[in-house]
Amino acid sequence: MTREDFRRELGDAVDSISGSPDPALPERVRAALVHAPEQRGPVWIAALAAAVIAVVLVGVLLVGNPLNRGPLVPGVVVHPTPTPCSPTCPLPVPTPSPSPTASPFVCITDQLIQTDPTAALTALIDAVRTGTHKGYDRITIEFKNGQPGHINAVPQANTKFVIDASGATVTLAGKYGLLIKMTGADNHTAFSGSTDLKTPTFPGILEARRVGDFEGTVQWALGLSSPACYQTTTLANPTRFIIDIQTN
Repeated sequence: MTREDFRRELGDAVDSISGSPDPALPERVRAALVHAPEQRGPVWIAALAAAVIAVVLVGVLLVGNPLNRGPLVPGVVVHPTPTPCSPTCPLPVPTPSPSPTASPFVCITDQLIQTDPTAALTALIDAVRTGTHKGYDRITIEFKNGQPGHINAVPQANTKFVIDASGATVTLAGKYGLLIKMTGADNHTAFSGSTDLKTPTFPGILEARRVGDFEGTVQWALGLSSPACYQTTTLANPTRFIIDIQTN
């Protein structure tokens, strides 16, 4: 191998290496070879020197290459970790919960008897309220210390009621009636509201009136616009006995 061939091959090797940290490095190597004084000796010494230089160049390139980030594994693609976009990410749109379906009206048309053996000796009524709602009118009887032991509701085909103790009769507004009788109750100790609630604008209950509060028995009468179709509910905290009169 001549010196010219050696320089040519070494230059080709340098040119084939990419990613050099110093673009002028190949030219400096060529210039050094061209201007170096001729060395006499076997050709293998020159070949060995060329190999050493090539190894040094490769090492420099591997260490200084800014793209060198560790060993490459064939077939593995490194995906960058996504940057959270909060707070610019749009918030998920909540799905509205379905509206609860109202319970069907359970219509009672005859007498109702409700007993509670664990009831207080005397349940004190402290409020009576009426209200109208879509599909029904309501009367709520609230107790201060728990419900009475016995409640009886009796529909009737007129609005004439007998006042307890006196025996007098009273006629309420409407065409049909419903008598609510509570045994083991008191409607005067803790009560200060009206005893005659007129509701002429209600579609179902036209009047609610107390017709008895004597010897532990309380009676409330309802004057209705149509035959009684009702349902009852008992709620706690405070204790309430509720009667709903269907209006459609």
